[in-house]
Amino acid sequence: MIEQDVVVIGGGMVGAALAAGLADKGLSVTVIESQTPAEFDMAQPLDVRVSALSVASEKLLASLNAWQGVMARRAVTYLGLETWEMDGCITEFHARQIGASHLGHIVENRIVQLALWDALKALPKVTIKAPAAVSGFERSVDTDGIRVMLDSGEVLHTRLLVGADGANSMVRSFANIGVTGWDYAQSAMLINIATECDEQDVTWQQFTPEGPRSLLPLPGKHASLVWYDDVHTINRLAKLNNGELAEAIRANFPSRLDGRFEVLSKGHFKLTRRHAQRYFEPNLVLVGDAAHTINPLAGQGVNLGFKDVTVLLEEITRALSGGECWYDGRVLKRYQDRRWKDNQLMMTTMDAFYAAFSNDLLPLKLIRNAALKLANQGGFIKREVLKYAMGLK
Repeated sequence: MIEQDVVVIGGGMVGAALAAGLADKGLSVTVIESQTPAEFDMAQPLDVRVSALSVASEKLLASLNAWQGVMARRAVTYLGLETWEMDGCITEFHARQIGASHLGHIVENRIVQLALWDALKALPKVTIKAPAAVSGFERSVDTDGIRVMLDSGEVLHTRLLVGADGANSMVRSFANIGVTGWDYAQSAMLINIATECDEQDVTWQQFTPEGPRSLLPLPGKHASLVWYDDVHTINRLAKLNNGELAEAIRANFPSRLDGRFEVLSKGHFKLTRRHAQRYFEPNLVLVGDAAHTINPLAGQGVNLGFKDVTVLLEEITRALSGGECWYDGRVLKRYQDRRWKDNQLMMTTMDAFYAAFSNDLLPLKLIRNAALKLANQGGFIKREVLKYAMGLK
């Protein structure tokens, strides 16, 4: 049996970040991941799965020696965010409004993961097992910890088991931690396009009764479109060839999207809301999507996960420096207390936006558009929203 301080189930962006941070504190860490990410080549097409990383997320990655690996591959800086429903009623956020150099970067998820894996491989106390599959967990009767059984026959014993294994977390199920939430009656389609213009520095989103239409800048003459709509519409769109899909985009996206573009690739997924009823059990903790999945309306999903990582690292570091048992339930409860309410607030806010803009009733439409226009004039409110979106509050 292999003894480890920490076993992280899930080597994606959030799990890899936490593993790197814990190993940097001197703890022995094993990461279990079902598949190895494909190596990066600049000539490769852009992935459809991208994230809008906040400034706070960038700082975390830099502290883990991973941000340099992101920037050495490819990423796009964005300076502004614009959102509207009716023409003339727009809210515009820009980095200059708070004296910042930028709001964040748009990065392919795989590139973030690869940069973090580079950082993990440089840490002597990290072991990566990938591809690998977990066959089961069991609590140790005679020792303080949890056993992790792999399909290979290996058994690991750990003081802290971390569930970073996504929305359908095996770790969460093992701990009998319930979730609250629901499936939205919508899906999102991610579409990479080639454009005639160089990359933009603004990401924008128009609300429609059927769902938002969004654009995120990508490297070079590329952009990522996000089309939210009911499940049946997205399933129908997914069956179109790229040329047919381009025509559908021109008919349904705002006119500011130049009609001269080419669809390169696409993917789609259903929208769900899930929130774990608690984030920890003895010798076990949840982070990222294993703890919460959010409507991707504001692109905050992975940023919330990285906030989980930051806070959990802070609490474990505090325990280590104070001579406290670093995996004790009191330490994990402090992490939960700091993150649960913040995650719940963001999830509730996104649900409120979703509900407010998902109908075409004229009185409500006039009220919400007046609110967007008013928000564009509120300097203090805009600055506070910007700071929160950047992870600075």
